[in-house]
Amino acid sequence: MTDSASKSAVTRWLERASPVVFSIWAISAAFTTYFCMYSFRKPFGAATFEEAGIVSVFGLAMNYKILLIISQVIGYCLSKFIGIKVISEMHEKWRAVTIVAVLVFAELSLVLFAVVPRPWNALAMFMNGLPLGMVWGLVFGFLEGRKLSELLGAGLSASYIVASGAVKTVGVWIMDAGVSEYWMPAAVGAMFFPLMLVTVWMLSKLPPPNAEDIAARTKRAPMNSASRMAFLKTFAPGLIPLTVLYVLLTAYRDFRDNFAREIWSALGYAEAPEIMTTSEIPIAVVVLGTLALFMVIKSNRFALLVIHIVMISGTALIGLSTLAYQAGILPPAAWMIAVGLGMYVAYVPYGCVLFDRLIAAVGFVATAGFMIYVTDASGYMGSVVLLLYKNFGQADLSWLDFFLSFSYATSIVCTLCFAVSLVYFSKITKGIEELKSHAEQPAK
Repeated sequence: MTDSASKSAVTRWLERASPVVFSIWAISAAFTTYFCMYSFRKPFGAATFEEAGIVSVFGLAMNYKILLIISQVIGYCLSKFIGIKVISEMHEKWRAVTIVAVLVFAELSLVLFAVVPRPWNALAMFMNGLPLGMVWGLVFGFLEGRKLSELLGAGLSASYIVASGAVKTVGVWIMDAGVSEYWMPAAVGAMFFPLMLVTVWMLSKLPPPNAEDIAARTKRAPMNSASRMAFLKTFAPGLIPLTVLYVLLTAYRDFRDNFAREIWSALGYAEAPEIMTTSEIPIAVVVLGTLALFMVIKSNRFALLVIHIVMISGTALIGLSTLAYQAGILPPAAWMIAVGLGMYVAYVPYGCVLFDRLIAAVGFVATAGFMIYVTDASGYMGSVVLLLYKNFGQADLSWLDFFLSFSYATSIVCTLCFAVSLVYFSKITKGIEELKSHAEQPAK
């Protein structure tokens, strides 16, 4: 049987499959593919690189681990900016092969990181991040615009909640087995590469949204520069606060993720690296369940407003739980889980349900990947600025103390911005629904 015939047979089977079977196939493929991507991106965070200490780069003294993180994040941020065009214009037939290509490039960059002397191997981390930022959009492109998009997006999003801690735990185990800090990232990536090939193949077999999907969620189509600009100008009053708060939220999430080992050590868990994985599991379960519930909401406008309220609750939880921890009400592990839950409840919808429902609510023919990448690109710029500020402005402040202060700032600013966006989209979508209602009256 030829490859094309095999593909057609599997796709036809999925078209006829029940929603449960289809969802299991799609979530398994998307979750595992993105989980595998993290094996190329995050394992180096498990290393402390204490031996390297402070290094000099072009006359500037920098913490070596911060240098590596900044280098990778700059590459990842540039990838998001590139993705604004590439992902919004990507044809579905190229998605799978592009995923494999960027992950091969990322793995080769990790090998380069191991062989180039420091601090110049930081350039290899930049190269590693440069293609990886497009993987989310490529994977989500297989899932968006469907009646089941909330469920599928929740399954995909659960991957990065647990993946970062999991691959760091694997990284610690590999280093304990005798692999150096510099070769460990490439070793972890190589371990997950065969599994990634299988799950990308599974993604490639998914059929496109059917007529019912399009009727429920608006047609999805590639966007050229004119349509992208039209979308931004039309809904700028709501999109600007969503983008601004995402800058802060991404920086917060990235800091908690990149320095998880240092923060957990300061909280008394230095000898328990598995806490980086086990603490994220309950967060993933709650977030997955919350997002999946949106699937039962038929009204796109109502779903968009409820999503905003849930996200506001998340950013408020960050501040309230931090206050409770400092007051001695919450123990350290419970506090880290609480701020993680609040953060991910606010953060995860950006990558799946928020813009998927927003596009459906306003009736604009577009792709959710466009706004996902606009906000992501802006967000990772904020992450770079934060790391530079920590290195040069707060170098003497402990990781834990810095994280505590940052938690309050994130909670206050993000909650206010979410409120502004909620008010705007509540009004604009109400007006759109009224216009549709008036337009339908003559037909009745």
